[in-house]
Amino acid sequence: MTDNRRLGRLEQAMEILNRRAKTWNILTISRIKGALSEEIIKQALDIVQCRQSRLNSQIVCFNNRLYFQSDGTAKIALRVVNNLEAQQWQEVVCEEMNEEIDSSKGLLRVVLVHVLSEKHICYLITTVHHAIADGLSCIQLHSEILTYCQKIVSGEAINPVTKLAPLPPTEELLPEETKGFKGKISSLRFLLRLTVQKIWHRPKTLGFEKYVPIAQRRCNLIHRQLDPELTQQFVNRCRQENTTVNSALCTALMFTVARKITKVNRKDVRVSCLSYFDLRRHIQSVISDEQMGVLASSMMGFYTIQKNTSFWELARQVKQKLEAGTKQGDIFNMALIAKHLINFCFIQPKEVAATVSVSNVGKVNIPKVYGEFELEEISFAGSHSLYAGMFITHASTFQGKMLLNFVFSEPSISLDMMESLVNNVMSCIFDVCNLNFNLSFTYDMCIS
Repeated sequence: MTDNRRLGRLEQAMEILNRRAKTWNILTISRIKGALSEEIIKQALDIVQCRQSRLNSQIVCFNNRLYFQSDGTAKIALRVVNNLEAQQWQEVVCEEMNEEIDSSKGLLRVVLVHVLSEKHICYLITTVHHAIADGLSCIQLHSEILTYCQKIVSGEAINPVTKLAPLPPTEELLPEETKGFKGKISSLRFLLRLTVQKIWHRPKTLGFEKYVPIAQRRCNLIHRQLDPELTQQFVNRCRQENTTVNSALCTALMFTVARKITKVNRKDVRVSCLSYFDLRRHIQSVISDEQMGVLASSMMGFYTIQKNTSFWELARQVKQKLEAGTKQGDIFNMALIAKHLINFCFIQPKEVAATVSVSNVGKVNIPKVYGEFELEEISFAGSHSLYAGMFITHASTFQGKMLLNFVFSEPSISLDMMESLVNNVMSCIFDVCNLNFNLSFTYDMCIS
């Protein structure tokens, strides 16, 4: 079976974003302990390129249509950066975020960063085209790369490599009721409902400190971590309050933005939250985490934060809305209308898509030790320069520690403002874990 085929609608949308906004590609960052050399990584990348069909693809345009093509794909690009300090990996990530993927040559590039001050510590940074991967499969890809690095160093025989079959377009994996004429009507009705909701609620956002056209926007990142003790406190408190970590993160971001944009005497603040989810858990086809594909969708929720709205009350409301939306198929409709929503962002570049956005892969279930290599941390982020004025975080939890990458589009949000917002989110999480009473929006405003 040939690996060549036409891009599906969602895949096309990701390529349009890559070409027009250098955005929505997925960056995954691993901190690794061990003598990981350029030569070892190169060999491992050759193997995963052979195993993962889409890593051996490029995107070509023929008769005004986009296709995956495997013939002539270049080897995975590897850049090595030597002698940086530990925190400077964030600078490399920002460089990668703001560089378009040349999809006519390949769909993945890799950077290996060696840390100057710590012997045998390095960062592995991958940038993957969102048309072929999501956050979960990118994390699995890092585990796969390290597995082959381990085998190469130990001299273990690797051949023959089992090649994974490429996935069909995302739309073909969705339930039958989303397909055909009935599916088109359903998705159009959903789009209309979402539009009416946004017009009716008119959610507040951070807006623009400074407006520039899409082509002039840049993506930046602030990284934060919760130590294992605080992470477990947060998880336990969410369970006690009958909600989820994802919903609590959404609430922390919404409280923070609402506090920033409102006055103490205002009665309420209307906000919106875009939450991302793994589609693998919601479709009948059995697809493993290691199979690469754009198998993520989102749901938009609209909320009103009043003076005495409690943190946990809002978190439970977020959870309930997301569960209801999943049950009625919104998670599939959002995947089907994604191209329309993205086109709207280009048509109306001064519109802010949502107040906040949260993408949480939860507990990362991959090994920590790979022979002489130890995976100390792993996190991910999307390059969202298009999404000006939105407060965004990408969360993962590995070995008991939560890692948060807050991504923002400059200059709509300045670094100073973003640092203030992030600090307030971290304080909010600390307070909900450690205060005995139910944190309210009024209290939250008083301590800001």
